[in-house]
Amino acid sequence: MTPRRSFEDLVAEGAAVPTEGWDFSWFAGRATEERPSWGYARSAGERLAGAEAVLDIQTGGGEVLDFALSRAEPARPVLVAATEGWPPNVAKATALLRPRGVVVVAAPDDAPLPFADGAFDLVLSRHPVRPYWAEIARVLRPGGTYFAQHVGPGSVFELVEYFLGPQPREVRGVRDPERERAGAEAAGLEVAGLRAERLRVEFHDIAAVVHFLRKVVWMVPGFTVEAYEPRLRALHQRIEEEGPFVAHSARHLFDVRKPGRRP
Repeated sequence: MTPRRSFEDLVAEGAAVPTEGWDFSWFAGRATEERPSWGYARSAGERLAGAEAVLDIQTGGGEVLDFALSRAEPARPVLVAATEGWPPNVAKATALLRPRGVVVVAAPDDAPLPFADGAFDLVLSRHPVRPYWAEIARVLRPGGTYFAQHVGPGSVFELVEYFLGPQPREVRGVRDPERERAGAEAAGLEVAGLRAERLRVEFHDIAAVVHFLRKVVWMVPGFTVEAYEPRLRALHQRIEEEGPFVAHSARHLFDVRKPGRRP
């Protein structure tokens, strides 16, 4: 039998793992998350195969776009660009995507997109901080498509509320898919499809919790091991005695079209 590791050892490991990019392979064997039934990266690859000019917004470390492009070969778009706002991820995405001919542009998440009107016939995004519908509509060509997977409301809030306590309704309701649908329509876009799912998440040790909260920084703003040491220690004990900590993520898939005929 493998001996149990101490709280201090596990926390130190979770605090030391690099957080750049959106590669979650480190969590293998320590945390699990059900995946949406629609298979976003695979589906994005199918969309890429039929596109000419593509933009991936908030690409992270470029891992999802890289996978999608691999599925689109050899019928890949002529032009592919990506934006990212966090400098470590800009460097990571550039190194990963440059061999595929992708231009990665450093651009703040809350700023206008640095591209001309009607530059793209396909805009992708996986887990944007929030969708800037007016900008998405502006850079899409008539007849173009926005295809994206968004984080939904109350995602992994069992963990958030373990550390922060019960959250008000207005906080839990952020990222509501119907509100986002209304935003897209207000920008002149047509929502052709909107699907939502809630998915089981399990944390098998406290190292996974620490790394997750360091990586997904908006879950518990200002999280540090030192600030939350008593709650972390109590959660470690709970996992040791009762098994994995269970939460639920929320995801929704947008298939949005800009009215008009493709040129």
